[in-house]
Parts: sequence; structure tokens; C-alpha cells
Amino acid sequence: MSVRTSLAGTAALVLAVVVAGPAVGAPAASDGDGRHEATRAAVRAAVADGVPGVTATARDRSGTRNITAGVGDLRTGAPRGAHDRYRVGSITKTFTATVLLQLEAEGRLSLDDTVDRWLPGVVRGHGHDGRRITLRQLLNHTSGIYSYTADEGFGRAHFLKDGFLAHRYDTLRPEDLVRIAMAHRPDFAPGTSWQYSNTNYVLAGMVVERVTGHSYAHEIRERVLRPLHLTATSLPGTRVTVGHPSGRAYSKLSDKTTGPVYDVTELNPSLASSAGEMISDSADLNRFYTALLRGRLLPPRQLAEMRTTVRTGSPGIRYGLGLMDHRLSCGVHVWGHDGGIHGSSSAATATADGRHALAFNFNGDWAGDADAVVEAEYCGR
Repeated sequence: MSVRTSLAGTAALVLAVVVAGPAVGAPAASDGDGRHEATRAAVRAAVADGVPGVTATARDRSGTRNITAGVGDLRTGAPRGAHDRYRVGSITKTFTATVLLQLEAEGRLSLDDTVDRWLPGVVRGHGHDGRRITLRQLLNHTSGIYSYTADEGFGRAHFLKDGFLAHRYDTLRPEDLVRIAMAHRPDFAPGTSWQYSNTNYVLAGMVVERVTGHSYAHEIRERVLRPLHLTATSLPGTRVTVGHPSGRAYSKLSDKTTGPVYDVTELNPSLASSAGEMISDSADLNRFYTALLRGRLLPPRQLAEMRTTVRTGSPGIRYGLGLMDHRLSCGVHVWGHDGGIHGSSSAATATADGRHALAFNFNGDWAGDADAVVEAEYCGR
């Protein structure tokens, strides 16, 4: 369910410039076994395409099944594990949006508040004006705010080989990331179009801290992770390791699909902040999206707001508040998010009733068809 939504995905657009120069329809499948085999085949195809390894967990009325293929460590040849933890990138955004919507339900803010009400003077420069942008527009990417990951200098420093190897352990503050964005003009006037921007969710995390007095990470832990017992999920802050069990993560550190592969497992995730720093596993992601869509985390009004979508420009995909609606080829709608960060490409989806869920991870960021895995699971092809 790709809309170029990941931290790595939006940066890939920059790298190309840097390197070169400047409701349910038809039923999903006739039988569960056929659908499951289709998913296994799609996972194997991703490995054949060049992904080092894949781990996936699916759950439906027939139970839970784990699917793995390929290796989790190219040096040792150790296989991918069913319970591997991995960096989930922009899937973090659904968690951040959930907390903001909980705060709205508590009467502590309104999604129609301006950004400037909570972060006075922060969104200013080159045409950006936080007095004209609402919190809702941050969450559904209609703010027009420039994405800091699209900045060429940021791409060189953090995504290309030489820059990444020199800066992989650097700590970046949310204010640093926003400042990069403010050096550019907005993509459009607030509310007039749609463009994915990681800056939106860095700002959303800053708003959570301003409203609650606690970091967005603290609020996610207390409001989501602990109530749902998501013990494999964490917000590492500046911790550079992933934790066990886990495999390794690999990247070309280039916009090309050829050339050497680098182990990028260790990095300081502060470069992603509340837009993409989280670590999880497939079982936890399934549990989270199932609980969210079944109304365990948000009252009906806020869940309805989260599921109120806008067009994205990608066929079959609409964007709500940190939540994507993807209409598959067989007519099934799945809700969730995808995410990518160096060496890690992930997706988490569930049907609207939460009865069928799938989450998976590729431990390489240059190959594999994630959409094919989603289609296979829900459509059986």
C-alpha cells in the first residue's frame, strides 16, 4: 500500500536528484488455504527479487500464521524469524495520530486548532504560517508544509553512503528537523492539495508534548503500548540498536538497486522522531490495528474522524488521520499504514472490522513488491 509514505521513500526522491545532479466489494478468496499459499508465494517472490529476508504475520478467523523467507543476517546466513523486531518507519504516524485524537476526545485540544496556538512562531518562514494551518491538516497531510526529508542536504547527510556512515549516530532534535523544512517554500496553500510530509508528524509530536507536558513517546507508551500489552514495541529515542529477537537491516545507501549492500541496522532514529522512529514486530502491529479499528483506543467520533479520508494522487489509496484506506484489486478495503527507514520496509493492514490483519517487513529497502504481498493475503492472488 505504497504512496511514497515512508521516511526512506520520500528521501529517495531527493537521492535521485542528488545522485543524478540537480466498503467491501468482491470476496477476498474462495478458500483460506489458497489465500495463505498466495501470501507465501508473494513473500518468496520478494526474496527472489532481492530482498534479503521477509517476516510476516497474518491473523483471521482461521487463526494466526507466521510466514518467513530468506535470511535475517547476510554474514551468518541466519534465517528471518517469525518474531523479529524491526524499525517500522512511518507506521509510527498512526500511533502519533491516535494520541492526538485521544487528547481531542478528552477536550484538551481541537483538531481545528491552529498549529500556532500550540507551537507559536514555530511554523514560520518562506511562506509557511502556522496561524493558517490546523492540526487536522498536519494529520492528513493537507498542510502544504515542506517535508524535511525532501531537502537535498538532509538527503546527502543521512541517506547517501558517505553522509550516512559519517552521521548515522548523530542526534537531531525535532526543532532541527522543522527548521530544515522552514528553509523551503510550502508545497501549496493549506487545505488546497495533498502532499506527504514527515514534518507534519514531527510537529504533531511537538504538539502532544506541549499539551501534556510529556514527550509524545511517553504518551504513546502510557496510552497505547501498555494498555494493549505491546511488549515488542518501543520508542527508542536516541538508542541505536533494535533489540532482540531481530535480524539485520540492509541498504544500498543509494537511489540505485545495484552496487554494494551495507548493514544499516544501527542508527540514531532521532532523524525520524514522531514521524517514524518506532520499533515493533508483526504480531504487535496486528494487535494495534485490530484494537484501533474495533474502537478500543478511540471513541466513535474520533475513530470516524481518523477514517475520514482525502485523495492522495495514488489510485485506490486515500489518506485519513495517520491512517490509509487502500482499495485492493478484488474490491476489499484495508486500513493501515506502510513505513520505511534505512534497510527496513514494512506494512501493516487490517480490514475495517479488524477481523483480518497482516503485518510484514522486508529487511532491505531496494527491492520487493509490498503491494503484491497485501494483494495476495486479502485477494488470494
